[in-house]
Amino acid sequence: MGLAERPKRGDGGDVGRGIRSRGLNLRLRKLAPFLSLAVFAVALWVLHREVGHLHLRDVSEQLQAMPARSLVAAIGLTLLNFFVLTGYDTLSLRYVGRPLGYRRTALASFLGYAISQNIGLNLVSSAPIRFRLYSAWGLSAMEIASVVAFNGLTFWLGIFTVGGIAFTTNGGPVPAVLHVSLTSLLPVGVVFLALALGYLAVCLWKRKPLRIGGWELEPPPFRLALLQLTVSSADWLVSASVLWVLLPSEFGVAFPQFLAVYLFAQILGLVSQVPGGIGVFETVVISLLPASVDASTLLGPLVAYRVIYYLAPLAVAVLVLVGYELNQRRQQVTKMSRAVGAVLSLVAPHFLALTTFLGGIVLLVSGATPAVADRLRWLGGILPLPALELSHFLASVAGVLLLLLAWGLRRRLEGAYYLTLAVFVSGVVFSLLKGADYEEALVLAAMTAVLVPSRRYFYRRAPLLSEPLSTNWLAAVAMALMGAFWIGLFAYRHVDYSTEMWWQFTLYGDASRFLRGGIGVAVGLLAFGIARLFGRATPRRNEPSADDLERVRAIASNSPHASANLALLGDKRFLFSASRRAMIMYAVSGRSWIAMGEPVGPGDEHVELIWSFHALCDRYGGWTVFYEVGEEDLNIFLELGLTVLKIGEEATVPLEPFSLDGRARKKLRYVRRRLEKEHCTFEVVEASAVPALLPELRAVSDAWLADKHSREMGFSLGRFEDDYLRRFPCALVRQHSRIVAFANLWPGRSGSELSVDLMRHTPDAPPGIMDFLFTNLMEWGRDNGFARFGLGMAPLAGLRTGPFATLWNRLASFAYSHGEHFYNFQGLRQYKDKFDPEWQPRYLACPSGRAVPGVLADLTALISRGLIGAIRK
Repeated sequence: MGLAERPKRGDGGDVGRGIRSRGLNLRLRKLAPFLSLAVFAVALWVLHREVGHLHLRDVSEQLQAMPARSLVAAIGLTLLNFFVLTGYDTLSLRYVGRPLGYRRTALASFLGYAISQNIGLNLVSSAPIRFRLYSAWGLSAMEIASVVAFNGLTFWLGIFTVGGIAFTTNGGPVPAVLHVSLTSLLPVGVVFLALALGYLAVCLWKRKPLRIGGWELEPPPFRLALLQLTVSSADWLVSASVLWVLLPSEFGVAFPQFLAVYLFAQILGLVSQVPGGIGVFETVVISLLPASVDASTLLGPLVAYRVIYYLAPLAVAVLVLVGYELNQRRQQVTKMSRAVGAVLSLVAPHFLALTTFLGGIVLLVSGATPAVADRLRWLGGILPLPALELSHFLASVAGVLLLLLAWGLRRRLEGAYYLTLAVFVSGVVFSLLKGADYEEALVLAAMTAVLVPSRRYFYRRAPLLSEPLSTNWLAAVAMALMGAFWIGLFAYRHVDYSTEMWWQFTLYGDASRFLRGGIGVAVGLLAFGIARLFGRATPRRNEPSADDLERVRAIASNSPHASANLALLGDKRFLFSASRRAMIMYAVSGRSWIAMGEPVGPGDEHVELIWSFHALCDRYGGWTVFYEVGEEDLNIFLELGLTVLKIGEEATVPLEPFSLDGRARKKLRYVRRRLEKEHCTFEVVEASAVPALLPELRAVSDAWLADKHSREMGFSLGRFEDDYLRRFPCALVRQHSRIVAFANLWPGRSGSELSVDLMRHTPDAPPGIMDFLFTNLMEWGRDNGFARFGLGMAPLAGLRTGPFATLWNRLASFAYSHGEHFYNFQGLRQYKDKFDPEWQPRYLACPSGRAVPGVLADLTALISRGLIGAIRK
């Protein structure tokens, strides 16, 4: 699709060690998911060594023998724990000064924690749910971000407090089998207690804001900090009690000692970034408990704990969220519901991708475990054996397909939506035919029912095989496959494997079906890999072809936005839509792939083109950046996971009502009369007449640059180049027939926008020369049928500040108010205000967090044509 290039060495300037440092960070980030995968693999290996002598039947017997009072107590404590968790959001809302009713607070808290603790990265993964709910209830994005951050502080304060006490009083040695660089938990406990006490000290004595990443948080009052400590400590004590009551009566370990084991297992599960800490948590618990504890008695309680504390709340949360959304649909006639629908579009694809991924795990685990004998016997009486065997094989293939299609849903692909529906329906049928697994079929049917009405969220028509797979997703797929394979090995550990098993087709040949299902999974993955390997490659060219440049000129000339003419500057690359009716103009600087404005062309092609550009950046490890964009496509940038920073406001003057009449335009009329008396005249020359004027225009330009001690810029600003200027009409101001000022004109599509790019004058031009030029040019544009005149952007204007403002907003506002020595921010805004323009916000969309300074440096180097240019202006 269009032109795409691999970044060339030296693009945007070589910043030495900074670039090498960013490259190292990129490699480390790409390595992180595989480190999590390695941790998960080690956990499975240790778990297999500890409990490998057990049979799946033993675990089933442990679950069946578990006393009813233990299960009831565990369920009751789980309910109590989720009640305690509502205290997190209650305190956070009190901190930001926006308390809500308890029912709303409890709903947001329950949905956030029930879903996030199964995904992992609790604080990050719960943010979309809270944003979706709290924004509908009137909280701003800044307030919601503060709630999430404050929840994080409370969460870790509980770990530091309870863990500090438990590790210092009951922290024993750490087994070497866990491969962690610790021999005892005592030093960890001391550090944790110091951190908890330090936080309380900060809240008691320090009143300056705390900086956490790009955010500033005011320390809460000491009383609120004590409530944080109380709620979070209660959370960890109650959650540990859920597993404690499920352990057998002969366990023989005191609760304080067990609490230290439980907390350390939870911490390693969090650090591993394995979803829900699954496998890692169980391995650490079994490994850390004293040798006197029989590990064979722990697997059943751990499975019960995983179901009661993790999976059951997740299932309830899914049902509650679906019910809430259905209720919201009945109220969509109101403005609030329309806003909620817009926010839902950000969350729904991620949620549906998660449920699809879980559906794949359900099919894979089901294929790796024995069928219920009674149901199998009943099926054998009504189905031929080949139908049962084929259903089992295809169910495993469907499982791995759902893992892969989930990524397509996350990328909002229409094709992935329809394929996922087909695979879900097939999975329901296969589940019933391979073992009468009606529970599994009901789960898949429920997931299908949730997916069916969500068609509108999947609007992209890009091929599934053209979408890049993230390393995080590949690692998650690998973990799911490894986990299912380990469960199969555990279920059939006592089977005497032989080559004959591959060809044994009997009604009760579950182990053979497991092996053949594994082959189906491997074949499915191999086919997917081959299809991607031989799929459509991204075309790369060093320079646009003549046909491409002609296409660029046609698209730019048909755009209602005058800024589309920046495409003709000669310093950009282009990515075209499939129809070649729309394009993105971009350049590569450092690690940043910077698009100039929104896509140019029909609006119905913007979405797919933006996603294609993001995929191109991702393919080469670049940062996706959109510079000087308006509000039209902001929701798409948010869907890409980019952050949106306001960088200023753009001024546009409506030309139909523009006039120099009236008291407000008195000064402009005076300037015009004065310059006319000084023999200044205004004219617009067509593009065909510009080449003959270029020597005189260059003399004006060179004098202007020398007087301003400046140099030519690029990318978002035009520069004096003959080939560039000869493409456009030019506005001239002459004095005694000598050109003293000029501006090259950017005409948009007929009847739309007129703007200027280069605006330069001689140092000896009369005062007010630019006012004279602009007023005459606006009248000329009005008389020639243009609807508006673009005055360009006022950088850093219109940024809001306040207690919940980001660090970016605060720094930018400070620069706007106090940076007059470096740039006339306020003066530029005031100058443009004299023409009574309409102001529209302009944004920078880019990766968030620590990437922002790098993006700004790359952008500065690009516009200034090198970092040296940025320093020298």
